[in-house]
Amino acid sequence: QVQLVESGGGLVQPGGSLRLSCAASTSILNFYRMNWYRQAPGKQRELVAAITGPDNITHYGDFVKGRFTISRDNAKNTLYLQMNSLKPEDTAVYYCNTVWRSGDYWGQGTQVTVSS
Repeated sequence: QVQLVESGGGLVQPGGSLRLSCAASTSILNFYRMNWYRQAPGKQRELVAAITGPDNITHYGDFVKGRFTISRDNAKNTLYLQMNSLKPEDTAVYYCNTVWRSGDYWGQGTQVTVSS
């Protein structure tokens, strides 16, 4: 069993920045791929960013357009999402996710609200 706990969300003005963290209850070296998803009210959950393999290959949703950076700190068992130039349309609950040993694990989510 894996627990994922997100933190770092909050209220930020347009153009601002936030860094989300996802702390895992076990070594993230076990996880070949880790993801950030988001879900806005009335919308489907969508992939924001993913980081894959020992070379940390990254992939981003088209809407990111160079504003976000996903990273992982294996020593701290933590996944990060640095979000810059935030827009009101980035408002959503952000979730950390990984698949391991046939289990699909999700955190509880952290709310990000971008508003003036």
